Amino acid sequence: MQTRGMKKWRPFATMPEQYTGLQEVINKQLEVPQPLLTEEKMEQINFILLEALHTNKQVYLTYYKNGQRITETGFIQFVDSLGNLFVFIDEVFELKNKMKLSELIDVRFT
Repeated sequence: MQTRGMKKWRPFATMPEQYTGLQEVINKQLEVPQPLLTEEKMEQINFILLEALHTNKQVYLTYYKNGQRITETGFIQFVDSLGNLFVFIDEVFELKNKMKLSELIDVRFT
């Protein structure tokens, strides 16, 4: 005996363009402007990055991307202050992420 699954009625799923448009509007409303950091805060971030690199301590990293503030936990593998980039290995997937220093909002030890 074979049972057939019932399809659930989804009124907006029949018009994918409208669904995509609505999702874009919602995402735009959730966007926040990138915070401006003081010179002191940038120096503090740089100091913590370098310390985390040399001691291999885990950090909370908060950065700005696509209108959102994102926080991840992981380890700093490389810092290039002159080249405005660093390499971060996230704790969850253990993937290397190349990021710009200018995207950083905050760095703290866990």
